[in-house]
Amino acid sequence: MLSTAAVLTPPDERRIEEPRTRLDDFSPDFEFSERHTVRVEAPKELVWEAVKSVTADEISYFRALTWIRRLGQGGPEGILNAPEGLPLLEVATRTSFVLLAEEPGREIVVGTVVLAPKDVRYGATPTPERFRALESPGFAKATMNFLVEDRGGDACLLTTETRVHATDPDTRRRFAVYWRVIYPGSALIRRMWLRAIRLRAEAASL
Repeated sequence: MLSTAAVLTPPDERRIEEPRTRLDDFSPDFEFSERHTVRVEAPKELVWEAVKSVTADEISYFRALTWIRRLGQGGPEGILNAPEGLPLLEVATRTSFVLLAEEPGREIVVGTVVLAPKDVRYGATPTPERFRALESPGFAKATMNFLVEDRGGDACLLTTETRVHATDPDTRRRFAVYWRVIYPGSALIRRMWLRAIRLRAEAASL
């Protein structure tokens, strides 16, 4: 069992010194992260198309896990309450996520604010520049990517990574408690998301 001291101790900040991806550009500093990869036996263009087009209903356990995250409640359309038949990344970027960067065929990066001060509203029309510059106390911002890397012979390595940066120690402590609760479900969703992309891309390559 985690001790109270462990829960209340803010994690150390990590920093990417030499950016390699657009995720590194937008999230060089972070305290929380998860990374998952899968090999896909399909050409790069089909993998990329699957990244952009896979829907919530193709992702195993997605509906059940997001229902739990919503505590069984309804709510507005969004990544935790995705409509049927629409690409999940499209749903995300037209609701609570900002499209930060896209290199077609290689990488897409999205971001969202997951914690904010009660008396502060993070703008109705956020931009990549504003997201990058947000460092005021009381905020935690999450950045997620999908990265497709050619491995030759019509095979690719598909990676998704999520990083969270909290802007001050108190917010880090608050988010650390939340992270420990949601991490198992979050990790499963991302693994199943990669699996759905792989299945779609490999089926298209037959």
